[in-house]
Amino acid sequence: MTICSFIKSQGGYIRTKDIKDNRQMYDQLLSEVANGNIVRLRNGIYALPDEMAKTMIDIETIVPGGILCMYSAWAHYELTTKLPPNICIAIEKKRKVTLPDYPPISLYYWSLPSIKIGITQQEIDGYKVKIYNLEKSVCDAVKFRNKIGIDISSEILKNYLKRSDKNLTLLNEYAQQMRVAKTMNSIIEYMA
Repeated sequence: MTICSFIKSQGGYIRTKDIKDNRQMYDQLLSEVANGNIVRLRNGIYALPDEMAKTMIDIETIVPGGILCMYSAWAHYELTTKLPPNICIAIEKKRKVTLPDYPPISLYYWSLPSIKIGITQQEIDGYKVKIYNLEKSVCDAVKFRNKIGIDISSEILKNYLKRSDKNLTLLNEYAQQMRVAKTMNSIIEYMA
């Protein structure tokens, strides 16, 4: 097995400790890095360039029960021009999760019932991923406006209102459940 096929079988990235006992594979790794076929992400972590180009991971494998949220969901729905700094995943409060070194993941610890609102499943880059639906994602932008900035939350809300697939009834329902309806209405009035 070549080092490239081994890395592909490991999900597109490896740590040197994964192959520390195999000198031949380690030598292949160094050779492929020198040739530009494998990328050194940081000390001890390497990835295939094709795998790095993908924007999604198998969330269920890495964070069982995790739900794509915040910047990752907004980028998926094309609600903002801001790229996600990390893959954003919501999990239930008080859960303990061990994350891999790569890819970079930000965990958001949310309480019941807000973590259960608006979950849908979509196929992204070949993975079946739990993600918050469009309306829940917009409500999250309003709820966390002080953390993300009012400019980003306003951009998300403005882009949502321009969409032909918006569901204002569902948006209002989620806003009521998440206790952000008054704030959302104030932002919409201010934008008008």
